[in-house]
Amino acid sequence: MYEILIYLFENYFDKGGYPDSAVLTHKLTIAGFEEDEINRALNWLSDLTKHDTDHYPATFAQSNSLRWYTPSEMEVIDNEGRGFILFLEQAGILNPLQRELLIDRVLKMNGNNSSLEKIKLVVLLDLWIQNQLTDLNILEKLFTASNPRYRH
Repeated sequence: MYEILIYLFENYFDKGGYPDSAVLTHKLTIAGFEEDEINRALNWLSDLTKHDTDHYPATFAQSNSLRWYTPSEMEVIDNEGRGFILFLEQAGILNPLQRELLIDRVLKMNGNNSSLEKIKLVVLLDLWIQNQLTDLNILEKLFTASNPRYRH
């Protein structure tokens, strides 16, 4: 699924959006992706666009909560990934509700990619879908600043 999401971003970013499910399924099939993976990716993408906040209290976005990860979450999201989520939250990019939605989305992804790669892709796709990717320099700085090798 990760590869399909990268493919979508790389091939449709400049167009400002992606085609409907039927056209997209056809294009992804032609590109060589398996039907199962296509369906999982499209379902995941559909969930991403819904921003389902029904099982969180309305006031959660304004809370000052501290996040403790469950053992099963820590199996999927490694230290580097959890550190990046914390960085996004401390930088004011995520509020606690957005953090929880991000964690939910990352947990639903499969593949062998690191949690940091998945988190960055989810953030990119979410900003793209919400049409908030207006300044790529800010995004580049965000991802460079989150890398400890580039911090001073």
